[in-house]
Amino acid sequence: MNDGVAARRVAINALRRIDSDSAYANLALRPILERSELDERGRAAVTDLVYGTLRRRRSCDFLVDRFLSSPPPPLARAALRVGAYQLRFAGTPPHAAVSTTVAAVPQRFRGLVNAVLRKVASTDVEWPDLGTRLSYPDWIVDRLTADLGEEAAAAALEAMNEPAEVTRRADGYVQDRASQWVADAVEVSAGDVVADVCAAPGGKATAIAGRGARVVALDVRPKRVGLVAENAERLGVPVLAVAGDGVLPPLREGRFDAVLVDAPCSGLGVLRRRPDARWRIGQDDVDRLTGVQAALLDAAVGLVRPGGLLVYSVCTLTRAETVDQASALAERHPELEPLDPLEGAWRPFPAGGMVLPQDAGTDGMAVFRWRIRSLP
Repeated sequence: MNDGVAARRVAINALRRIDSDSAYANLALRPILERSELDERGRAAVTDLVYGTLRRRRSCDFLVDRFLSSPPPPLARAALRVGAYQLRFAGTPPHAAVSTTVAAVPQRFRGLVNAVLRKVASTDVEWPDLGTRLSYPDWIVDRLTADLGEEAAAAALEAMNEPAEVTRRADGYVQDRASQWVADAVEVSAGDVVADVCAAPGGKATAIAGRGARVVALDVRPKRVGLVAENAERLGVPVLAVAGDGVLPPLREGRFDAVLVDAPCSGLGVLRRRPDARWRIGQDDVDRLTGVQAALLDAAVGLVRPGGLLVYSVCTLTRAETVDQASALAERHPELEPLDPLEGAWRPFPAGGMVLPQDAGTDGMAVFRWRIRSLP
């Protein structure tokens, strides 16, 4: 078996497992690659095939379903998606895409895969709508169009179909530039005491600690707290990792110079990095998460000393989780004094800003900041 066939076989089996077992791509792919006998180049090829096919799953299904009379078995479906991805989106020469994909499946599926992929390769396509062409659930397209406007939403969705760029901080930690900008937005001086109440895996907490602050990193998941501690130890920065619920934080009120609430969210700004998330998140999740975010923010207000800083960030683009959440918090807490809108790559909003994936080739992110003032 040549390397191209071997890589496609591994990718097809990984996709079948991810789809049939509802496995997370990042968790499922790593052990599959470790068990394979592929070299570094082959593993990179598998990663591209798996992540690219997951991003384009709806588009790939549309391409092949035109030539199917009934749903194919799961393994054949995975192979057809891999082949369609190569033909339409990866720029693989048609002969190579078809022949290697056919060779990567069991004999009983080869006739079907060969016939359908040849038709995909030779037939023009007219996409029925934006969601099918860009490969997103309709609700995501509709929600972001309503919240961002048609042009900005389409550009964001296009950008999140591109592979994520790997960026490293000066200390070697791998972190998207937008996340680095969030940490920069937490303005601290050496010796300040800072709480990061949703800290795992610790990227923002370690960046803030790297500027001389003493950081308490809280996370509700004990296993993830260990990851925060490991990252802080490796980087040699002062972070105290603590297991606890940010809604009922085991921290002293009014103690902190700054508090960061990098809250759980729908993640609609990081879909290039989490290709299967677009098929897992539902519209109801947005409504549920806004309640979690509000509870975290209300608890965080009480942790900040008078004159201290509260920072709220989310890696999503919905209005409910960004601008509306920030406005509702300010209405509930008159002691919050908004800081000026953010500058640079940020699209300015009252008290903060948003960066869309197309703005600077980063994840989509929103940040809002307030000072705590003493009320009469």
